[in-house]
Amino acid sequence: MTYGSPLIRNGTSDDAESIAALHTASWRSAYAELMPAAYLDGPLAAEHLAKWRARTTARSHDRCLLLAEQDGELRGFVHLDTAADGRVHVDNLHARPGHVGTGIGRTLLHHGFAWAARRHPGQDVYLEVLRGNARAISFYERAGGLRTAERPLRMAAGFTLTEFEYTWPAATVGRHQDGRPASDIVPPPATG
Repeated sequence: MTYGSPLIRNGTSDDAESIAALHTASWRSAYAELMPAAYLDGPLAAEHLAKWRARTTARSHDRCLLLAEQDGELRGFVHLDTAADGRVHVDNLHARPGHVGTGIGRTLLHHGFAWAARRHPGQDVYLEVLRGNARAISFYERAGGLRTAERPLRMAAGFTLTEFEYTWPAATVGRHQDGRPASDIVPPPATG
């Protein structure tokens, strides 16, 4: 199946519900064998909605939220922020189930790299991925990510998983600065 290029735009407070719904659907699909069903089918949706309502109303030049849309539907999103050590953290990168493997994630990652290269030149970019998420691990490795750490992840819901850290050195990230366009605009304040 061939897909055209998605529209990439900044996320706003108007997008909180659709981002939360996609985030929850992505976790339920990708983590079905990794997290308790009672959590995935229980409080997860409400947690994600609260998180995205808060994030989309808070403005900051140190964060970036980009959405990928096709045919009027949210197909994926990436959220980056700045870590205490100065590195850029890819906090979330998700494609809608059913559209994984179509290039949405790669496009969003590249746009996120371009934002990081412009806003935080000379900084590495990193993310965490759950040890059992083989598809995502393969994707990040194909995208040039280097495994730089392994640690326990204690979930607020009371269970612990293992996560890997993947890093893209600043020189790799910097190649995206002039290559693929990325939004550099801070979303407007929430309305209403």
